[in-house]
Amino acid sequence: MTHDSHPRPSGDAARIALIACAVAALGMLLFPLATLGRGFSADAVLMHVTGSVMNLTSNQQAPLPPTGTVLALAWAALAALLVTLAGAWGRQRWFWVTGLLTFGLATAAVVVLGGALDDQTRRVLADTTLRPGAKRQLGNFYASGGMNLGLFLPALAGLIAAGAGLSATPRVWQAFNRMRSLLVPAAAIGLAVLVGAVVVLIVQPSVNQSGAPMSLWGAWLAKSDLVYFVYSTLFAPVTALNPLLDSLKLATPLIFTGLSVAFAFRTGLFNIGAPGQLTMGAIAAMLVGVYGPPSLGYGLLALSVLAAAAGGALWGAIPGLLKARFGSSEVINTIMLNYIASSVLVFLIGSDSFPFLGREYPQPLKAEGSNPQSELLNGEAQLRPLLEVLNVGQNGQVALSIGLLVALAAFVIVRLLARKNRTLIALAAAAVLGALTWRIGIPVSVTGSQLNGAFLIALLCAAGFGMLMWRTAAGYALRAVGLSPKAAEYGGISVAKNTILAMTIAGMFAGLAGTHYVNGGALDEYRLKQNMPVNVGFDGIAVALMGQSTPAGVVASSVLFGTIDTGAVSVTTKLSKVNSDIVTVLKALIVLFIAAGGFLSRRLTSPPPPALAAAADRHETPAAADVTKTLTPQPNVAQASEDITREGNK
Repeated sequence: MTHDSHPRPSGDAARIALIACAVAALGMLLFPLATLGRGFSADAVLMHVTGSVMNLTSNQQAPLPPTGTVLALAWAALAALLVTLAGAWGRQRWFWVTGLLTFGLATAAVVVLGGALDDQTRRVLADTTLRPGAKRQLGNFYASGGMNLGLFLPALAGLIAAGAGLSATPRVWQAFNRMRSLLVPAAAIGLAVLVGAVVVLIVQPSVNQSGAPMSLWGAWLAKSDLVYFVYSTLFAPVTALNPLLDSLKLATPLIFTGLSVAFAFRTGLFNIGAPGQLTMGAIAAMLVGVYGPPSLGYGLLALSVLAAAAGGALWGAIPGLLKARFGSSEVINTIMLNYIASSVLVFLIGSDSFPFLGREYPQPLKAEGSNPQSELLNGEAQLRPLLEVLNVGQNGQVALSIGLLVALAAFVIVRLLARKNRTLIALAAAAVLGALTWRIGIPVSVTGSQLNGAFLIALLCAAGFGMLMWRTAAGYALRAVGLSPKAAEYGGISVAKNTILAMTIAGMFAGLAGTHYVNGGALDEYRLKQNMPVNVGFDGIAVALMGQSTPAGVVASSVLFGTIDTGAVSVTTKLSKVNSDIVTVLKALIVLFIAAGGFLSRRLTSPPPPALAAAADRHETPAAADVTKTLTPQPNVAQASEDITREGNK
């Protein structure tokens, strides 16, 4: 995707807006506009844009909120959507305005609907004639209502059209062009959602608790509502604090293993050994945390975390050394080391004794009892829950400190504004402002959460990944080896040394995931357990692919996977045929579509030079070679080779 001086929006952007608006306009006519209430079994009261209401719940007597304003705003959004569709068809400069208007009208309809449902909830809670159980049931009935596909699609299409229309502005288009790498994962997620929706439509029958027969049109509305219910429930954890914390807890080990796989990808290696590296990191963390001297205080925690990093690094260095020295495949070696690590774990805590040379010896590392687990870690080696660390409330009240958020905001702002020594100045400002605002807290109502300090360690690892890979000479050498080992070697970079270094660092990231389970007590206890879910190491492959092997992408992908894993629990309890396996299907489809490049054309993922794109956009036919040669500076190949060699030698 490239931009030129033509005054109209980009043709590619206009086509994307055209498709989005057409789908949204059809969706407003074919899908339910809103849900006016929902029962526990996903049975709902559905409203169409025509104003017709279909009650599929067992509660046929529940009064419904007023919807006249919502319908008026919906029809206005549909009209604005059609105007935007016409503007995108003609690539008019103004269609970003109508796209933004569509988004505003759809959002206003959602807000008005939410207000009406809240009024109904307050009315129910204030009704003294209702029993507490009936109040709770009716309150949940109205609280579960809200927008449906008929309002979600125009809001989304309006945003897309607004961005596409602004592509006529060079600065905006340049910003979009820098985000071109997001196209493949975004397309993969969209395709996975579509295929997943087809799966839901096939396997899950319509939910009708009313007992009344449904027409063909009513059955379609009920089926399409199921699709929206499944996906809205999968992503619901981001709307409440408790589920969000659970999502971040599940995302923490995925960040570590995703960084491990992504780091190897960046250096031209394929690390499938994250499960084994995680296991060895957890074992090393346990050995230090249980048998280290408690007199070290919090130093014991630091040593235990470093031991986890060292255990994973050792298990990653082995296949790196074998590849560098003998040329053996790191894929085969890491797979085999996974089995060895698993066997070591079973040997250490699987039984109370082990046979050797005809005699039975006690196993000192296993805790007493039948459960395969280690002794409890010393208190000094435990990563406490973040709710406990960040709580600055008094008298039993929970209030989360804003210090970390202030420090993060200060770091970003100061780093953008500073001209020299940006990182050091930003770190200093973040430390000072974070300390000054630490005692300021936001009162929250939240139950216990197992999200622990390993999450912060994971974020630090992501930042370290970015600094090392793109801000240091060592990172340059690692990337050069990954792009072209022979060219890197010609430039004076040691391929063998960097192969070992890459696998060692990748193993370190995976080993640190062990701190989440052992030091962080993510399995309910601060100890090493045999049922530790090491398969998150394989999930790290999907996370790295979806995140395009970038630290920010890995964190975002991990949070996404953690969110849908958390939301899948609610889907399982409310639907009979759709369970948590839908999450596995979505993950597999995302990986499949990313491997297929999102089925996007090369013109989108690898655009032609700006001059050629401009000529094609204006339907001109200049000589491509002449235009490219005239507008593109020709590099001095010898000088470039000399520069690469000089930087590699540094």
